[in-house]
Amino acid sequence: MTRTSGARLLAACIAATALFSGLAHADERHDRDRHEADKRYHSPHWVYDNRYHHGRYYPAYGYAVPVLPNGYLALTFGGRRLFYQGGVWFGFGTGGYVVVRAPLGAVVPVLPPDYDMVLAGGVPYYYANETYYAAAPSGGYMVVAPPADAQLAPAQPAPAAPAPAPSAAPQQSAGTWYYCDSAKAYYPYVAQCPEGWRSVPATPPGVTR
Repeated sequence: MTRTSGARLLAACIAATALFSGLAHADERHDRDRHEADKRYHSPHWVYDNRYHHGRYYPAYGYAVPVLPNGYLALTFGGRRLFYQGGVWFGFGTGGYVVVRAPLGAVVPVLPPDYDMVLAGGVPYYYANETYYAAAPSGGYMVVAPPADAQLAPAQPAPAAPAPAPSAAPQQSAGTWYYCDSAKAYYPYVAQCPEGWRSVPATPPGVTR
């Protein structure tokens, strides 16, 4: 072996050592970051939902927060003001907003981001956070009772929500809801509004986010 080839071999060994050392440190950082993330959920405030191998943490029912998370939607159902974000439902409570169970029959325009599709009798349902949703006839997704004998569906692209009637659907935006004065109801609980939709704040007057 010549001096030149020996020097090249030594340089290659040093580079390989540095590379694997860097990868080892990256793995250590990843493990440390994952451990720190896991520690966040090791509290009674979080519940692990692994039905259908869902594998997600959600805040426990009854847990109160002083402010709502960003991107929530506000709606009125059964005479009660509710707030929905990422598959979690909130209602007014002591100390701010309390995590509540999704009310049967309530309709939301979008599914939780981390849902699992299940089939029961050939009908698709969408599951997240101990809640089942089904496509609503007027558009969006309705909270429904747990279907019998539901099985996890094979992986496939998410279906689009059924479209509301033409010219009837306002453009939804975070923090805004749409009210029809003649029907005295919010979209999507009525599909059309003859005089046009009136945008209203998602947070009731006197309530801050």
